[in-house]
Amino acid sequence: MTTVNIHEAKTHLSRLLAQVEAGEDIVIARNGKPVARLVPCEEQGRREFGVLKGRIKLDDSFFDPLPEEELAAWEGD
Repeated sequence: MTTVNIHEAKTHLSRLLAQVEAGEDIVIARNGKPVARLVPCEEQGRREFGVLKGRIKLDDSFFDPLPEEELAAWEGD
């Protein structure tokens, strides 16, 4: 794991990202204290529309209007 200071991270961000893409973790430090870590992102799979169809049942009351006090709470009143 490589540690760099903030100035170096700003100056060499592209190079650091290439290292991260290659699988290396990079720690960014301020005054020698770790502040953040650059790590590779995990690929997210595609979402499939309707995957829960038939598995979830909603009661008809789900679509009823909210009571005034609950609606006011959602609206921040």
